[in-house]
Amino acid sequence: MTRSPLPRRTALSLLAAPALAALPRTARAQDSYPTRPVSVIVPWAPGGSTDILGRMLAEPLRASLGQPFIVENRSGASGNIGSAYVARSAPDGHTLLFATMSTHAMNDALFRNMPFNGVEDFTPIALLAYVLNTMVVHPSVPANTVSEFIAYAKANPGKIAYASAGQGSTNHLCAAMFAQMAGLDMVHVPYRGGAPATLDTVAGQTQLFFSAGTQTLDHVRNGRLKLLAVTEGRRSNLLPQVPTVNESLPGFEMAVWYGALGPKGMAPALVNRLNGEINKALMLPDVKDKMAAIGVEVVNETPAAFAGQLRADAAKWRKLIQDLGIDKSDA
Repeated sequence: MTRSPLPRRTALSLLAAPALAALPRTARAQDSYPTRPVSVIVPWAPGGSTDILGRMLAEPLRASLGQPFIVENRSGASGNIGSAYVARSAPDGHTLLFATMSTHAMNDALFRNMPFNGVEDFTPIALLAYVLNTMVVHPSVPANTVSEFIAYAKANPGKIAYASAGQGSTNHLCAAMFAQMAGLDMVHVPYRGGAPATLDTVAGQTQLFFSAGTQTLDHVRNGRLKLLAVTEGRRSNLLPQVPTVNESLPGFEMAVWYGALGPKGMAPALVNRLNGEINKALMLPDVKDKMAAIGVEVVNETPAAFAGQLRADAAKWRKLIQDLGIDKSDA
């Protein structure tokens, strides 16, 4: 008995069925994401600018993606505890990290026995923002520009002290890079945090401080500190009249950034979707204005551009830390 041939449409649909069965798992995963609340890990204590930014983005992301974005603070070990938690999580987009340049471009070179590699163990999703970073001096320093300061420091070797929030902090590395590039002999005075470092610079115990504008600009406005420059590679949109250090010292750049990352192995389609949604949320006027008020400039970048910056910064700071001979500590 011969079988009647299948209608052409039925035959084609049967042939296509295996291929279609293979596609939906990935496609449906991207289309339905997120399927449950998303944890946004901030590896710092509540109240900092990374935490503030995470909480500001949580609501627009919930509105656009349909699930809560819940900020969780997992602080400790210079950001390593929260970052390591994300590195061990499933790469399905339901656990994200809002971290900083220090956790991912510096800690690998500063700490021994690191629980993760800041570059290799994560998926860069979106560059979030730059923190306005300043070069300030005590008013007693007879310099009003970076060039004048360099000339003064060269004329007074070993007599200028610069403050930092501790050995290996961004303040320390920024000033050490400045001294190295300008050929200066200055004294490093590490403190236990940025607040006492700021206060002693205001008091004149130290003469130079590289720090976030959140710690320095009120003192600048009140005449207790002098603002010489910002440390980013370009002038800040928040203070466009203030020059950059590299206008006087070519090649100098300390751009302190925040970024959104996920565990290694996230699907490119999911990364691109999250990048688009995060970038839209960052450009909301309310988000931009509130972050600008605390010295944070939000930005939009592709995942590839963020990944490139992460790798370049990690290589840059590793070399400087090795050149300075900064001893590693246990993470």
